Amino acid sequence: MSDAIVWDVPEGVYKTRIDKLLSEAFPEHSRSDFQRAFEADLVLLNGKPIAKNRKVTEGDSVEFSMPRIEKLDMGPIEMNLDVVFEDEHMVVVNKPAGLVVHPGAGPDEPTLAHGLLHHCQGQLSGIGGVERPGIVHRLDRETSGLIMAAKTDVAHRALSELFQSRSLVKEYLALGCGAPELLSGTVERPIERNPNQRHKMRVCQEGRGRGREAKTDWTLVKSYEEGYCLLRCRIHTGRTHQIRVHLKSIGHIILGDIVYGFRPLPRLAKQPDRVMLHSCYLKFTHPLTNEEMELEAEPPADFKALM
Repeated sequence: MSDAIVWDVPEGVYKTRIDKLLSEAFPEHSRSDFQRAFEADLVLLNGKPIAKNRKVTEGDSVEFSMPRIEKLDMGPIEMNLDVVFEDEHMVVVNKPAGLVVHPGAGPDEPTLAHGLLHHCQGQLSGIGGVERPGIVHRLDRETSGLIMAAKTDVAHRALSELFQSRSLVKEYLALGCGAPELLSGTVERPIERNPNQRHKMRVCQEGRGRGREAKTDWTLVKSYEEGYCLLRCRIHTGRTHQIRVHLKSIGHIILGDIVYGFRPLPRLAKQPDRVMLHSCYLKFTHPLTNEEMELEAEPPADFKALM
């Protein structure tokens, strides 16, 4: 970890959240940087770790350090990446279904991070508790579509702030079972990890659970006589499996999503062999050039076949 910094809460501050104060006082570190510090118990008040929502007052003395960035032993692997946008700060790729974003606890296999290392010739941000070269956000293995990576640490912090501010528009195409009665709607229900099946998420039961807020807008694009529909979803939050869980909660399990209960449709000649979810659209203001960005990616062949 980095050297410890001692900071005295300035005059005039009364019962204010410590994470807010630190982010304002040390803009060279992003909110996600401080989030990792709190999670690692590296923010101390009177020598004891404190939570990010702890309120402090003028005269309190806070000490903090930043977690050490660990290096992964990984090298570049040449891949035929579908690059949608690229400049000196970032790169946006149309990820194919089946490709894992970054190395994890699973099988040792090529990932998007390996491909990006080759494409960018090693010029990728290394921010992360364990280095995930350039990766700012993620998509599930089976989800295809737009994903961005940062080339520099400055770009990584700026893009992370963009995601956390929720000013970035993210839209997905999903093929769901059945057909909604309405043309559009919103699912705004908190999501938590399923305590009995840790690989799954679920919407919180009414008045129970400690889930995180989650909001998904959906619009019906088309219904098919074989018993499914095409939905366009805009997410306002980025929870794990958010669209998959929210669509299941309103009765439209995504085709191929066996984890969340998909069963073969009798009238469908060829059943999908993956989750039919595609990240199709990103709209945002480039945080370093202030250029208005609007990026789109066509769905892959297996998705189009069902459309």
